[in-house]
Amino acid sequence: MPTITPDQVRVPADVMPEARETYIENYMKATRGTGRLMLFACDQKMEHLNADFYGEGIDPSDNDPEHLFQIGSQGICGVLAGQRGLIAQYAADYPQINYLVKMNSKTNLIKTKQDDPYSPQLSELDAVLAMREAGVNIVGLGYTIYLGSEYESTMLAEAGELIAEAHAAGLIVVLWIYPRGKAVEDEKAPTLIAGAAGAALCLGADFVKVNPPRATEEASSAEHLAIASQAAGRCGLVCAGGSKADPEAFLSSLYDQIHIGGACGNATGRNIHMRSLDEAVRLTKAISAITLADYEVADAVAVFNGEKEFAL
Repeated sequence: MPTITPDQVRVPADVMPEARETYIENYMKATRGTGRLMLFACDQKMEHLNADFYGEGIDPSDNDPEHLFQIGSQGICGVLAGQRGLIAQYAADYPQINYLVKMNSKTNLIKTKQDDPYSPQLSELDAVLAMREAGVNIVGLGYTIYLGSEYESTMLAEAGELIAEAHAAGLIVVLWIYPRGKAVEDEKAPTLIAGAAGAALCLGADFVKVNPPRATEEASSAEHLAIASQAAGRCGLVCAGGSKADPEAFLSSLYDQIHIGGACGNATGRNIHMRSLDEAVRLTKAISAITLADYEVADAVAVFNGEKEFAL
């Protein structure tokens, strides 16, 4: 099982001296003392509206937003990522969860053929810091950038400023970076995914969430991901979990992303929360068994099936 100690945390130079210990504490919380990130993505209620929470193939419990927090509380996650307002409504009842506030969002109603994507910042950092001062266990921020959009310059500037301010306050930052827009022909092209990883590093992010690169005749998705992980340098790379999939296939893909692709974690939403509470909790444990404890796929599947215990 990979572990790190607080003195092994690399603290960026834009973390102010008085916030250094806070940053280290937040990094250790978010990575559960492993240096790897298990991010439970709960930002889709705005990103995808209710399509990911109610309908065929989705457990009825997912329509209640509290389902997300029940999973985060009973499962094993590094951080629960969601918009500030969503977290504000439930955090008092679930104070033990490590929260990552998603600072910008948009819906999926406006398609690329209508307009290139832009995800506006929804609140100022001061509002998040006020929540932290009030006792909410906020360890970091998240922000989405659509590289290739005609609005990319605005998002890059917002993200750069936000990261500097967040680090100064001792918070970690995860960037969601997706090449998308009329100028982008292939959103999952390996070279673009590696480019997104490098852009996150240049902005100063601690972690970057990308889509797994498309497999080609020359290499598998995980092999291409290894190039992106190297391009990310000291910015940890994690892959989006995508839509709901067979648990064993998902866990196998995650294993390859880490052990072949060099990813340092995962960022999973729909694959978890579309399930019943019991099944979702078991899947968080199986995912964390691979991400945080280097379990083999068969052992992680046994955790999901309830045949093997896993705890941190």
